[in-house]
Amino acid sequence: MQPHHLELLAPARTFDIGIEAINHGADAVYIGGPSFGARSTADNSIQDIAKLVQYAHRFHSRIFVTLNTILRDDELEGARKLAWQLYDAGVDALIVQDMGLLEIDMPPIQLHASTQTDIRTPEKAKFLQDAGLSQIVLARELTLPQISAIRDVIDTERTVIEFFVHGALCVAYSGQCFISHAHTGRSANRGDCSQACRLPYEVKDAQGRIVAHDKHVLSMKDNNQSENLRDLVDAGIRSFKIEGRYKDMAYVKNITAHYRKLFDEVLNERPELAPASHGRSTFSFEPDPNQNFNREFTDYFVQGRKEDIGAFDTPKNPGQPIGWVSKVTAEHVEMTTDDPATELHNGDGLCYYDLQKELVGLQINRAEAAKAKGVWRLFPKDPIDSFKDLRQGVQVNRNRDMSWVRTLDKKSAERRMGVWMQLAENNDGLQLTLTDEVGHSATAQMAITWQAPKDSAQAEDKLKSALGKLGDTLFEPLDVQLALHRPWFVPPSQINALRRDAVQALETARAEGLHRLPRAVPVEPPVPYPEDTLTYLANVFNQKARNFYAKHGVKVIAAAYEAQEELGEVSLMITKHCVRFSLSLCPKQAKGVTGVQGTVKAEPMQLINGKEKLTLRFDCKPCEMHVVGKIKKSVLNAAPESTMQFYKTRPVVGLH
Repeated sequence: MQPHHLELLAPARTFDIGIEAINHGADAVYIGGPSFGARSTADNSIQDIAKLVQYAHRFHSRIFVTLNTILRDDELEGARKLAWQLYDAGVDALIVQDMGLLEIDMPPIQLHASTQTDIRTPEKAKFLQDAGLSQIVLARELTLPQISAIRDVIDTERTVIEFFVHGALCVAYSGQCFISHAHTGRSANRGDCSQACRLPYEVKDAQGRIVAHDKHVLSMKDNNQSENLRDLVDAGIRSFKIEGRYKDMAYVKNITAHYRKLFDEVLNERPELAPASHGRSTFSFEPDPNQNFNREFTDYFVQGRKEDIGAFDTPKNPGQPIGWVSKVTAEHVEMTTDDPATELHNGDGLCYYDLQKELVGLQINRAEAAKAKGVWRLFPKDPIDSFKDLRQGVQVNRNRDMSWVRTLDKKSAERRMGVWMQLAENNDGLQLTLTDEVGHSATAQMAITWQAPKDSAQAEDKLKSALGKLGDTLFEPLDVQLALHRPWFVPPSQINALRRDAVQALETARAEGLHRLPRAVPVEPPVPYPEDTLTYLANVFNQKARNFYAKHGVKVIAAAYEAQEELGEVSLMITKHCVRFSLSLCPKQAKGVTGVQGTVKAEPMQLINGKEKLTLRFDCKPCEMHVVGKIKKSVLNAAPESTMQFYKTRPVVGLH
């Protein structure tokens, strides 16, 4: 891929969703294989992936497969065999986290750095480039200047810079969260996160005072970079990634279409840029990110730190305001819509906040329009008296619009490539040449004896019309030219056969014009890693990964947290999100405020959820928060997945 190409990278949980991602404009799709894909319930067979590859390649779209868990020593051979199977299936690249894979007999397939490789610095980015990674996804927490600084040290002829532009946000730096393993034995780095970040917590300060009660203080709003695309392009991003390998078909259709339209606008403005695949997608709906599940939106840190990045009240989908309760009876709720033109439907999902700011769902069995415009009688699925604090004046949101759901359940997009068509005479009869928008060309010939048409005046139009009937092929005619010395009559069956042969020949020419992405060659001799000591935070879980870092000059290498060697309190999560800042208790916020300056200190805090207790420590120089805790005895009592014995004495680690 050339640096001037913009790649829209969409997720797929299944083969069917991958097909629709392509139809709705994705230049590339990432999907999990049969195993090792960092999403424990999003696996796909080699056969399905091969079919998806075949479909995507018709548009020169690419398929990337996630092989991005950290691996035990006994799993490396299985991962190696899987990599070769995926290569044979035509997959374009593997997305990897475990550097042990770079030390085994992998196929000559392109390797991309997974988000779990935690790329925050120019030094880390350049190292991974020099180690043989061809595409690197940067940490979601980076600002535009930080992204530009990475771009400035990268050879953009060798390495594509990727960035998440939409979807759910992990509050931790990716690959730097171990709460799930510490509390449940389920490792996020092995695809089985228990999502402790979405739980409600009581927050206490150093004096034991409650500063927040029952708040989801580690739960982030969803990422949405729709307004920042041009800035991200200028900063050096060339692959724009949508989060969501657990998401449903409607989400992938809608969000892919949304960004496809935005990028087409950018491409029209910037002739020096080009899409990374071919064809244009048209939609039977108007994309709208608000229609899918979301926790409201934030652009996170791209434009600098902001206060309202958290979804602290609820990790659920609050939906969009639609009206208010005007009356409550024993059988139904009467609601007045904000916009009298708004329609409600049987099956709509509504919700409201009770007096404790908890989101209460209100699923509608039957919606009836009242005589007054904008007034609706709603008959819920559950009894009226089961809805807490449902009363007159309560604002109501809609988080599922059944009309929208039904629209996305149907065919909602077509993707076609424009072709120029020319019919010409030759010594044996006729030849049809098709040329697509990027220059691929193919010709089909037909031996046929000239016949005069009955109506010479209409013959040309009839031939053009017959040739242009490209139907359910991938192509649509841009122009049809006749290079004939005289008017021709061609029987419909023969013109149809000639057109089919030409289309097949063009598909073959396009397939031959798609080349495999090259595997990058690591720099020799091996470049030194930016640090000479690695703690458990480096996620080294097998001997090959240890050998990789040793080869690159690292002197001390600790085992991954999952090896269960870190028995005391350590940082179980490192995050750019700061609870102090979000609660307006940050010393930097107090700076210059009369009567407050100097009284606010970054003392530790405590998070409590039932019997679970975690300590928050604040590292103000890099403006980061560490969630500190220790591994549970119940997890330790279970047999460890892997035993690491790299060193007799482990290095001192973490922020204590």
